[in-house]
Amino acid sequence: MAASRDLPFPLVIVCLVLIRGYFSLPTTSRVAGTNPTRSLAPHGFSTKAVTLPADDYSQYEDPVTPAINTKVLSNAGPHERCNYDPCRESQVPCPDLAARTSCLCPGFTLYNEVPEAPRLKSVAWNGSEVVIQWCAPNSYVTSYVVTVGGEEAQTFEKDRRSGGVGDIDHIAKVCVAAVNGAGEGEKDCQMYHPSDSSLPLKAGLIGGALGLLLLLLLGVLLWRHKRQRKQEASISMHDTAGTQ
Repeated sequence: MAASRDLPFPLVIVCLVLIRGYFSLPTTSRVAGTNPTRSLAPHGFSTKAVTLPADDYSQYEDPVTPAINTKVLSNAGPHERCNYDPCRESQVPCPDLAARTSCLCPGFTLYNEVPEAPRLKSVAWNGSEVVIQWCAPNSYVTSYVVTVGGEEAQTFEKDRRSGGVGDIDHIAKVCVAAVNGAGEGEKDCQMYHPSDSSLPLKAGLIGGALGLLLLLLLGVLLWRHKRQRKQEASISMHDTAGTQ
């Protein structure tokens, strides 16, 4: 022990140099340059590629895509047009029919778009009031508005296709427009002439007057015939009395 304490300091340095020669320490140049293809993965992690079995791929795929493709294929094929008449009253709207039976509607616009103009079929007098008839547009409709002479006259529900607007005693422009949450669409209009509605009344009055005149004429003829027979009878009696 005493001998080891007396070793000179240079000898200790030589021993340390020899030990460094046998156990060389890693340097930065070796890590970065000696093997450029070596992965710098953290200690304890493998750098080999992980290979999954074929039956494990499904958990990494999008589960929505196969469902959509299956749905498209199941609905493939020709579709029938909906049994929908735009001029028929009190029927199920075409979008509701399409949602129930997957039928096809003729190009309907959405609820957030202003509806197209309906088709006004007729404006006529029915004996008590003016009645209009129309056909629905290919749009989402919540109600119909009818105007007479630019002023609103009536509002009808979405399943109506006809309605009365009262008596119109002057020439007026009658229009109908479809309405939904986005606003009121364009109007379809026709001119109404009240003379057309008075023709049946005039024909009735003329026919009644002619019938009354005919009855009077027949009465006069019958009265004259009876009077003539009385005169002939009186003359015959007078002649008979004279001969006696």
